[in-house]
Amino acid sequence: MQSYGLRTHIWNNQLKSILLLIGFPFLLLLIAFGVALFIAALDAFTVDQGFRDAFALLPGIVPVVIVVALVWWAISWFANRSIIDAITGAHPVDRKAEPRLWNLLENLCISRGIPMPALRIIETPQLNAFASGIHEKQYAVTVTRGLMESLDDAELEAVLAHELTHIRNRDVQLLVICAVFVGIITLVGELVIRSPRAMLSMASRSSRSSGRSGKGGAAALILILVAIGIFLLARFLGIALRFAISRKREYLADAGAVELTRNPDAMIGALRKISGRSEIPAPDQVRAMFIDYPQGPGFTSWFATHPPIEARIEALVRYAGGLDLPVHPELPPAAAPSPLPIDDGSARPGLPGQGPWG
Repeated sequence: MQSYGLRTHIWNNQLKSILLLIGFPFLLLLIAFGVALFIAALDAFTVDQGFRDAFALLPGIVPVVIVVALVWWAISWFANRSIIDAITGAHPVDRKAEPRLWNLLENLCISRGIPMPALRIIETPQLNAFASGIHEKQYAVTVTRGLMESLDDAELEAVLAHELTHIRNRDVQLLVICAVFVGIITLVGELVIRSPRAMLSMASRSSRSSGRSGKGGAAALILILVAIGIFLLARFLGIALRFAISRKREYLADAGAVELTRNPDAMIGALRKISGRSEIPAPDQVRAMFIDYPQGPGFTSWFATHPPIEARIEALVRYAGGLDLPVHPELPPAAAPSPLPIDDGSARPGLPGQGPWG
């Protein structure tokens, strides 16, 4: 079986997964210490005492945080696809319900000896697609109704090949791992950061009821602010985990689609039609899995999980020899063009290792 995508990218993602798992206990400890500081602030007369009490409370809080994390992880491991389906409204389909989509995916999988993932559809006019699942029995490719109706067979095949490459390159597992990490951090951080007034009010009432001096109240305020800072740091690190998945994974999935279909023009045509019509309401962790996740201009683009579609098309033109032809979305889908006569890709200027695919 020919390799596709880049084998080094699979190894890179596996290494990232290991590093994320190693870093996870540190984030859990950081969250637990933030919780301990909040509790200690309610009875502390000085900042030093508050920190000492927080460290003393830590052994009792850490097991609780670990249990919550394990429960969250178990739910994500066994039910991540069901959760994603519930969030996006995706439903499973078979060959009888969607023969065109089924046959395109089946032919791709048979041609490369790849186990066929499940197929799902989101009933929306928007154009998007994504792969999901942590292990082989959970793998699924989901497309929107709008995508199916707007793309011709060659373009739809290219999108399916793009998602198959995500599965084979282990991008899906890494995305789910990041989603779990960020989810746990967000769960605790949101509860605390969104209610600092309530926590400060609790500290004020505790100070008055215990007869603490103004100095004691100031110590409580400092401890709570430090705890909020810790949660903000944990939130930032959680976001960094999410962006540990390089934008290059989309370039690589585009390259994998070209390797599978031998038709860069189809991938370009699909991206052109998807551009500006891909917005689907969903949490950021889910939208990061989409074939396109539009980001705002300026500063927000620094934290984008996807490169701009224009940059992806430019890479396909420059490194895969594709043609950026005009798209007329008002016209019905054209008949599938014949794939370009490419053998192993050696005749094209864009070999793996060049440009954004290397």
